[in-house]
Amino acid sequence: QVQLVESGGGLVQAGGSLRLSCAASGRTFSNYVMGWFRRAPGKEREFVARIRWSGGSTYYGDSVKGRFTISRDNAKNTVYLQMNSLKPEDTAVYYCAAAKSGYSTMWYLNSGHYDYWGQGTQVTVSS
Repeated sequence: QVQLVESGGGLVQAGGSLRLSCAASGRTFSNYVMGWFRRAPGKEREFVARIRWSGGSTYYGDSVKGRFTISRDNAKNTVYLQMNSLKPEDTAVYYCAAAKSGYSTMWYLNSGHYDYWGQGTQVTVSS
């Protein structure tokens, strides 16, 4: 079956960096878009970034633009989220998700349009 497994979360001081990984298995993802979302305590799930497996085009949420970078390694079937200049407000559980490609940029900002989800990894940024 399809599995998305996140790793790389942890505790880091403000201004520091972390790299999250999402290992995907169980199907071919070449026709999919991979997204990262996050949910902070008491808040709704928030779009962070997305990347198309085919072509590699990316898109970021306004709150992380310029600080986070999403990338993928086709050979390893893995998507990464490099997070730099972390802030306490980045504290959240980060989720990897997959959705079929072929839709508009705005489509992928909606977590309800994703078909598969990982279990999440906690990122805590201390001030």
